[in-house]
Amino acid sequence: MPLSPPKLDPKEEHFRIASDIDGLTLFLRYLPPNTPQAGALKIVLYVHGGSFPSALSIAHRFDGRSWRDELTEAGFHVWGLDFLGFGASDPYPEMAKPAAPENVLGRAEAASRQIERAARFICDHHGVAKISIIAHSWGTIATGRFAGRCPDLVERLVFFGPVTWRQKKAEPRTFPAWRIVSLKDQWDRFTAEVPPGEPGVLSKSQFEVWGSLYLDTDPESRSRSPASVKTPSGPWQDIAASGAGDLAYDPGLIRAPVAIVRGEWDSLATDADARWLFDALKASPMKRDVKIGRATHLMHLEENRYALYREAQTFLDDCDRQPALR
Repeated sequence: MPLSPPKLDPKEEHFRIASDIDGLTLFLRYLPPNTPQAGALKIVLYVHGGSFPSALSIAHRFDGRSWRDELTEAGFHVWGLDFLGFGASDPYPEMAKPAAPENVLGRAEAASRQIERAARFICDHHGVAKISIIAHSWGTIATGRFAGRCPDLVERLVFFGPVTWRQKKAEPRTFPAWRIVSLKDQWDRFTAEVPPGEPGVLSKSQFEVWGSLYLDTDPESRSRSPASVKTPSGPWQDIAASGAGDLAYDPGLIRAPVAIVRGEWDSLATDADARWLFDALKASPMKRDVKIGRATHLMHLEENRYALYREAQTFLDDCDRQPALR
């Protein structure tokens, strides 16, 4: 049974929509702007990466304030999608079975279809033709595939910590259908990219609060030893494939403006990775490549997260064009 998550804000609304797999539903959370804005609606969908859902990313409040709060304060209608197998969306039925390697769940093509379902629902809900998207990590692969197939639905894209193509040097690792991730796995991942001798960028106390909520996303998490969350392995297979010369989308098909935002210490979005993506976005009419200091692949959870917030908001607000002459 899918989770019925609590509302993270009194104004938050929850929606369940049909996925492209019969019987499985997708979960969307929506928070309206604090103050209605004049002119065209500003609408953004957040697409999470391969490890944790919308409640633990754009909607999670550090010190009482989330990225979503910043966007709604700026007049945005903010949506968050949980992919199948994550958060409050339905799990794949195969996740109740042994994790066979021949059927990796939740790869980029399937995820891009889920994004399309969400985007069309949001457009219908607001009566608009297109929306903007903020995507993280593996979520940029799924979003890139969607944007290339459905360019008319996309206003602007913010790709932060994007996973890109790399020259093949060895065969990619093969993953099982699903995997389990413990809190130690997450902590190790959150801290691995900080160089030796540098102060940490995420406090242990903040992680402990986040970690408890992370375990809550899987009703069976605390029955495992160690406590851990079950998620589809498709994202990790796609990341492994992209690092071996097989990126699951063609950036040249994207026709929307794109901002690439990455951390100084991001091992999955290095200078070379960002340059490759920037150059590959041949049809994008406007591109940005922004690097944030003292930040890793998980910059949206770190002390310099507000730098990410500001860069994304400025780009989504279309503040980089010359004002119309009066």
